[in-house]
Amino acid sequence: MRRRIAAAFAVPALAVAAVAAALPAFAVDVPGGRYRSVLPPAQGVKEVAVAPFALDRSPVTNADYARFVRERPEWRRDRVARVFANTGYLQHWQAVDAPGAQLARRPVVQVSWFAASAYCESKGGRLPTWHEWEYVAAASDTERDGRDDPAWKQRILAWYSRPATAALPEVGNTPANVYGIRDLHGVVWEWVFDLASMMISGDNREQGDPDLMKFCGSGALTMEEKDNYATLMRIAMLSSMQASYTSATMGFRCAYDAKAAAPGGRP
Repeated sequence: MRRRIAAAFAVPALAVAAVAAALPAFAVDVPGGRYRSVLPPAQGVKEVAVAPFALDRSPVTNADYARFVRERPEWRRDRVARVFANTGYLQHWQAVDAPGAQLARRPVVQVSWFAASAYCESKGGRLPTWHEWEYVAAASDTERDGRDDPAWKQRILAWYSRPATAALPEVGNTPANVYGIRDLHGVVWEWVFDLASMMISGDNREQGDPDLMKFCGSGALTMEEKDNYATLMRIAMLSSMQASYTSATMGFRCAYDAKAAAPGGRP
């Protein structure tokens, strides 16, 4: 089993380098592949295929988001439509368009799915899908799939023992994984593009309703690898959110389709 998973993640180094040259400086190319998802896309489907894409090296910071708000004032907390963000939106900022120096390098939180999506679109990108996020988050610092490494799993689980009231760290301080991407674990929860498909119905009698399954996620009812507690906690968190909700621990990063360069961006 372990050899099969390792083989599925294997991609020639030259293929990685060829695509990386086209990426914006703040994003990293992720070669496509197949992997066993904790949240299969359909009943009886064990593996998920992920196409090549690019992902931000670290979560979007308060300083990043402040530049966006100044360029797009409709996303200021005093102007945003309540249908797009609840009353918690950016309430921790010092001013309507400035977080304050202390928060500048910390990941932006208290942003809704709508707001995060608008930010990524302004950079020529989008939010990553759940399977894209999970695929990259499965990587350790040495392996494209570190999920069989007990020591790596334990480091991730250690985050969940931290008090929820602890101050968020600055981005970029966790070890980079094999792709060179940081902070997938141990910093914030992160929005994903296909949020609606992760809503889990509490009534199993609804499982046979094909219209309902479009919104409740057929994969959510057949979750695999239940020992992967950290990933399942993320699924539970995301499935509890709605697109206008905000949270003091929910941030985001952007994804880009293969070879798509975002205009401008982060230093």
